[in-house]
Amino acid sequence: MAGLLYPYQVRWLRDQARFKIGMFARQTGKTFTTTLEISDDCVAADAIGGRTRWVILSRGERQALEAMNEGIRPHLKAYGIAAELLEYDLKLEEATHRAAEIALPNGSRITALPANPDTARGFSANVFLDEFAFHKDSRAIWGALFPVVSKPGLKLRICSTPNGRGNKFYELWNSNEGTWSRHRVDINQAVADGLPRDLTELRAAAGDDDLWRQEYELEFLDEASAWLPYDIITACEDGAAGRPELYQGGPVFIGNDIARRSDLWVAWVLELVGDVLWTREIVTLKNASFAAQDAEIARLMGYYNVRQLVMDQTGMGEKPVEDMKAAHGRGRVTGLHLAGAVRMNVASVAKMRFEDRKLRIPQGDNVLRADLHKIKKVNSETGIPRLVADRDSAGHADRAWAGMMAIAGADPFMVKRDDGILEFYRREHAKMLERKAAEKEKQ
Repeated sequence: MAGLLYPYQVRWLRDQARFKIGMFARQTGKTFTTTLEISDDCVAADAIGGRTRWVILSRGERQALEAMNEGIRPHLKAYGIAAELLEYDLKLEEATHRAAEIALPNGSRITALPANPDTARGFSANVFLDEFAFHKDSRAIWGALFPVVSKPGLKLRICSTPNGRGNKFYELWNSNEGTWSRHRVDINQAVADGLPRDLTELRAAAGDDDLWRQEYELEFLDEASAWLPYDIITACEDGAAGRPELYQGGPVFIGNDIARRSDLWVAWVLELVGDVLWTREIVTLKNASFAAQDAEIARLMGYYNVRQLVMDQTGMGEKPVEDMKAAHGRGRVTGLHLAGAVRMNVASVAKMRFEDRKLRIPQGDNVLRADLHKIKKVNSETGIPRLVADRDSAGHADRAWAGMMAIAGADPFMVKRDDGILEFYRREHAKMLERKAAEKEKQ
């Protein structure tokens, strides 16, 4: 099997250190190689009449299932082992989790689950933390997990690409603890070892310098100026978000960032379920005619129970806002002049939603994640803070602003009259600052 792997994969596979951590560029085969190690371990145990137990903790149900179907099963098949995958609901503590499991004839078992503190403490087994930097509550997961794997002989494997500095993966990678065996494979190393990638073409296609530096060159980006740090973005990701078929018929709020040529036209759809806003879909258009844009809004307004459509009225947005009010009713459509204090306060209300985890966004969407992270807070020459975002091939943070306007529309106290919105956001921003000050005093 080693002959089919690249040298960096062979080095990872042959390293049998008890505690092993790897930082790999995207799409370099880190999950494939680690699931091969797990499969090898099960087969080796069988050869001596023993058995072993592995648990794979992934960032979501979909990723856990992919690790089994695209990793474990093909590897076992290569060994001539027909592995039947069993999916079932597993109850641990007070919650039920979707599990995928393969049981081998010798009694060895491999279980894949979405990662959380509950699943981390639920097993005494060898553990593989897949894309650990993207796990929600990574510190709580680590606190629950490490006592479990402290039993002599149990192995721990951690793989991830970076995801900012606000997570346990960053801390483990940068610790001075000598117990860990470390492997770092950026895209340049992978290509040097034979991975067939055209770096010039790949970087141009990425279209985002921060995305390239983090996902491919493995830099832990400084989060100091990011309006939405990666850790709070990741904490709001959910595998059920972004799926229109899961719409429950509840009240819906749409944010619409308007563009005709250079940037993206985006409509972000949120459904309020309890006190949580769930993303149902994010529609993006580029170089679409105004007629096509109007038709898309009409589709959304017809399919969902839309309580409020909030549109960017700045610049070219004046006419589209007037048209949508005429077509769908003035009470259901609000135009925002998204500049100055209004821009800052819309973003502040959205940030509170992210921080309080009262929002669900699609999981594993790297373009969306980079778009949300693109907005930076800078100080002007007069010292007044403002928000900026670089323009690249993926747009001008168009998705992010559409989402923030949708969140603004969902607030139950939102003033419908355009001239009242600014005062509302000033009040909300003041509340946020008071809350932050109180939290600092407690610390």
